[in-house]
Amino acid sequence: MSIPAHVAIIMDGNGRWAAQRGWARIKGHKEGVKAAEELLDAASDMGIKHISLFAFSTENWKRPAAEVATLMSLLRLYLRIFLPQLRSRQIRFHHLGSLAGMPVGIQRDIKTLEAETKANEGMVFHLAVNYGSRLELAQAARRCVEDGLKPEEVTESALAARLWTAGVPDVDLLIRTSGEMRISNFLLWQSAYAEFYITDCLWPDFRTPQLQQALDEYSRRERRFGGL
Repeated sequence: MSIPAHVAIIMDGNGRWAAQRGWARIKGHKEGVKAAEELLDAASDMGIKHISLFAFSTENWKRPAAEVATLMSLLRLYLRIFLPQLRSRQIRFHHLGSLAGMPVGIQRDIKTLEAETKANEGMVFHLAVNYGSRLELAQAARRCVEDGLKPEEVTESALAARLWTAGVPDVDLLIRTSGEMRISNFLLWQSAYAEFYITDCLWPDFRTPQLQQALDEYSRRERRFGGL
């Protein structure tokens, strides 16, 4: 079976999962973290080299302040809990997004997790927090100007080298949970030729069998990258 080198997942449906059970939204977010922990192990075992999880977008700051504060507290808790798992699996952690505007404690925890796992030689775990693809592209263009590039030097490779994913292979398989049919400003450049897999499964219920189903579907796709 063909294994995608880079799998990206838009994790959606935590709130709906909790609402279906009459629980507070935070319960859905906690169960969503458990799903992420399981998926990291599964993806590593399956031979995936890069996995990107979309946890919090630049647009998510528009949510009610109480929910944002709860999400930030939960994020900080799990950034610390992830370390033993990443060490045991030799998974390297990489933050996708802007640190600007994030709580200082979370900025520090992200930098610590990256430093503590930078020598790991297994799968790379890209966690998108405070991430927006349009912002990423705008900043890459700005860096081209700041670096003094001439107009003819602003090429695809020049932009790619200035993205937050510089050096990371493009997305092979993009998974969206909860049945929503949109990309939500996630890895727009990197997903130019990604295979899309949409499932009605809400994120807390997306576990190893569901990931395997997505990989099975991916292996049946014919990727032509614009050719015949």
